[in-house]
Amino acid sequence: MAKTLEHYQDIVRRIGEAERTSGRKVGSTQLVAVTKTFDADAILPVIEAGHRVFGENRVQEAQGKWPALKERFPDIELHLIGPLQSNKAGDAVALFDVIETIDREKIAASLAREIGKQGRHPRLLIQVNTGEEPQKAGIAPGETLAFAERCRKEHGLEIEGLMCIPPFDENPGPHFALLAKLAKEAGLKTLSMGMSGDFETAVEMGATHVRVGSAIFGQR
Repeated sequence: MAKTLEHYQDIVRRIGEAERTSGRKVGSTQLVAVTKTFDADAILPVIEAGHRVFGENRVQEAQGKWPALKERFPDIELHLIGPLQSNKAGDAVALFDVIETIDREKIAASLAREIGKQGRHPRLLIQVNTGEEPQKAGIAPGETLAFAERCRKEHGLEIEGLMCIPPFDENPGPHFALLAKLAKEAGLKTLSMGMSGDFETAVEMGATHVRVGSAIFGQR
């Protein structure tokens, strides 16, 4: 547990250094601590250190640990950063404060229905498949602006930003630059990009959120 805290503090320090190096305001990048596969006992030291923003990949796994933690720490902000199935949209709207992975029309429609039904309004991001990888979720870069517009106009969704996961074997810089360009063109302010291996590059390129898991909690 002491190691987890040490790693967490190191990541926070490195984010601050990347912000300073790139001339950004220190504290302008939000760390999303990714807790998939880790139980409440592993997460608690980071919560007790004052961290409040966490990410999970699966709705079902999050339901097993976060309701109790959110009851104890009501100011926790929980992000869904993994693929969302339309039949889990209701559960996702009920539990998550931010849903980062809107990637197709069916999901947009399901979320719009559930938001209307529950009266709960999680913040919403579109996932962009910047590498256009066939096995990966996300909207193609060339379709992103039109999709964001349809989310707003046809589904009544308030889209706040974009997220991406670059191909693991490529330089992430061009992917982050593309995401930033698309967000600017769409008038969106939130950029969720960068993970354990490349978050400093993402910070330097304007990320508002970086998603770091294994560098804090260890290998899964």
